[in-house]
This record gives sequence, structure tokens and C-alpha cells, in this order.
Amino acid sequence: MMFVLHPGADQEKIKSFINEFEEMGFSPLVSEGTERTVIGLVGNTKVLDVHSVVETHDIVSYGKRITEPYKLVNRAFHPDDTKVRINNIVFGEGGFQVISGPCSVENEDQIIQVARAVKESGATILRGGAYKPRSSPYSFQGLHQDGLRLLSLAKKETGLPIITEMTNMNQLEYFDDVDIIQIGARNMQNFDLLKEVGKCRKPVLLKRGLYNTIEEFLMSAEYIMAGGNEQIILCERGIRTIETMTRNTLDISAVPLLKKVSHLPVVIDPSHAAGIRSMVSPLSKASIAVGADGLMIETHNDPAKALCDGAQSLDLKQFDELMKEIRRRVEFEGKTLG
Repeated sequence: MMFVLHPGADQEKIKSFINEFEEMGFSPLVSEGTERTVIGLVGNTKVLDVHSVVETHDIVSYGKRITEPYKLVNRAFHPDDTKVRINNIVFGEGGFQVISGPCSVENEDQIIQVARAVKESGATILRGGAYKPRSSPYSFQGLHQDGLRLLSLAKKETGLPIITEMTNMNQLEYFDDVDIIQIGARNMQNFDLLKEVGKCRKPVLLKRGLYNTIEEFLMSAEYIMAGGNEQIILCERGIRTIETMTRNTLDISAVPLLKKVSHLPVVIDPSHAAGIRSMVSPLSKASIAVGADGLMIETHNDPAKALCDGAQSLDLKQFDELMKEIRRRVEFEGKTLG
């Protein structure tokens, strides 16, 4: 349930309104937009009558029930776009960010070389996997804590913020130097993990699961936000369909749909979407056209020898060429790269 307040509502009355419903067992959440202030009530709101609340509180303009199961990530509750900030980097607000780096951190030379190159080409955030959930138990699983150490070295060397995937909640203590926590597709419905990152105040990039609907995707984001963490970036990375010629099928329609029903920024991972290097460029361009707030692109200094996902990774020259095209198309859409 949400209540929209009159412009210029008295602050003391707002505090009294919030206290009243806290005493009734609800969790009031305040969203201050550019034009209006909204107070959402989380809890068993079936016991409340919307009209009675409006009539007995003169600061309330009107109220309504949010019928969708996702409440906090719902644009009805938070009409203005959420801006996720990492230092001076902003997802949303007309900015367009490119996250790039290898699927896995393999050694110091590799991650430093890639970090320097992607920064020179215009990427604003460095990606690299330290913990790698793999379909086969015999595949490379990442360097774990040593991988995090190497990412920190690359961050110190280049100044790029870093993003890496957390696969279980016991790893959180090692993520102090990580700027964005990634929750991968396989863990999108790992609810204990979502609750844990909801308690921290680091930005979270949440990837859509291989078989999950948009509503299920948003409900996973709701878990994080219900824990108090509002800095969430949604990532569409392709879903599993009957198609076999690509690794996954990029649901390009997810971007405008997500931005219609939610206030959270949305990025696309074109590398995992198709799993084919030659398709990364056209899918990246399509992502810009439908309104994405950024891209996550896998880049490797020697894809042929990559320990993970070499077939979908761009080499450094290919990434540089793509960034030139991305810059032109982002500017055409009226956004700013970086």
C-alpha cells in the first residue's frame, strides 16, 4: 500500500504518520521524488482501509494498493528512476556505463593488461570472476581469494572500480575492496544470499536466471531491497529457450518492460546472451537502442587460451573497435558514455 503526500507536507506530521504505522507493525518506507513524496507500507495491509487513512491524515493526497507482489522495486512506489552510484560513476541519469574484463581472473599479467586496455578504450568498470560456478565440476572454478587480490591490484593500477560474483554468503567478508557485488544467473533465487547482500550497502548487479520470468526477476530484486539495500542494477543476460544455435536467447524486450514497471537501472550482458563472439557487437548496439543503461562485455587479452568462455570473449582490439561504435550510438540516443 502506498500513500502520496501533499506537496510541502509538514515534516512533524510525516514523522507522526510514520510512527503511527510502525506501532501498528508495518514497515513504512519513504520515497522522495522530484515532484512528490510517497510513503509505502510493507506488511499485512489488508487490515487497512485506504480511504480511512486518507480522510484521517490531512498530509495525505491519496492512497492506493500495489497489487503486484513486488512492492519496493515497483515504479508505482518510486516513480523517479533510481540512480546507482559508484564514486563518480552513475547508472541511470542519462549515463551509459560499460563493464568489461575477462570471465575469470587467471593471473596478474592477464588482469592488469586487460584492465589497462579496457580503461583506455572507455570502459568504466572492470569485471573479472574470482569465484566461478561452472556446470562441470572439472572446469576451472576460479582463483577465489587470490583472484580477489589480483582484482584489487588491477583496481589500484588503473583506478577502475571492480565487480565480481559472489556465490555464497560466507564470501562477503572477503569483498571489502569490491565495488559492485554480482549475483549470477544461477543464484538469482538463492534467497539466503539475496538477504545477505540486502544487509550490506554495496551496489548489487543482479542477473536474470536462465528460466525465470520478469516477475520472478523483480521478486529477487525485492528480496535485496527489503533488506535495506536500494542500490540494485538489473542485468538481462539471455534466457534458455528451444533455440540451439545460440547459448541463450537475449530477451531484448525485457529492457523497456523492466523500465516501465520498475525504477531500477537495467544493463545487458551480450556476451552470455548468445555465447558467440561475432554477435556481441550487434547485440550491444541493439541494447543501446532499446534504452539500456549499460553493457557488460567479456574481454580477454588472448581469448583462444582463456580458461573460461573464450568463444564469447572479444580480444582487446575488437573491444576497442566496438567501444568506438558504442560511443557514437550512445551519443545519438542523447546519453553520455561513462
